[in-house]
Amino acid sequence: MSASAPEERRPVVTPTRIIPPGAPVPLPPGPPGPDDVPPWWSVRPGAPGDAPPPPPATPGPPPAADGPGSSPSVIEVRVTLLPTEPAPEPGLWERLRAQLAGIAPAWKLVGGLVLPLLPIPGVGHSIASVWATCVTDIREGLGAPHGYALALITLTVSARALVGTRALRWVAATTTSLIGLLFGALDPFDLVTITTGVHR
Repeated sequence: MSASAPEERRPVVTPTRIIPPGAPVPLPPGPPGPDDVPPWWSVRPGAPGDAPPPPPATPGPPPAADGPGSSPSVIEVRVTLLPTEPAPEPGLWERLRAQLAGIAPAWKLVGGLVLPLLPIPGVGHSIASVWATCVTDIREGLGAPHGYALALITLTVSARALVGTRALRWVAATTTSLIGLLFGALDPFDLVTITTGVHR
């Protein structure tokens, strides 16, 4: 037994009047428009061609209240931006102090500068003056290049050790090497010799 196809639902037409034979049929003044609906067509919800009803609006979250039975409060946020003054740049003395503090503490710097200049008991000369005399003898005996080499090598070794350890002994060694370079190996006439080739 085969299932019969469902019958198509058609609108019910109810005649409003009967026109006798031979009588003219009353016609509309013009053809119907595309949006005209015949008077006998009753529009039913869900009929073919009808637009679906809009979905119900979703209710929003209830407003927050400060307490039971109180009205919702309004939170107002205000942001005030004030211009800031730039930090003042450090002066020359502050920059110098920062550089010296990066080398070694202040008491080590003072001790390393004073100890090489103190006279050795029984000798009468300081460590710095003895080293400057040795560099001077090397310069006079072997030549200026040897004096510069000796002074610069000792200054480089002691300065690198000072940067790595920041110890008091290397502060004193660097001070001694620097004095040996300035007062033992360095001679202002060397600039004339380098530029012109003239010796004393």
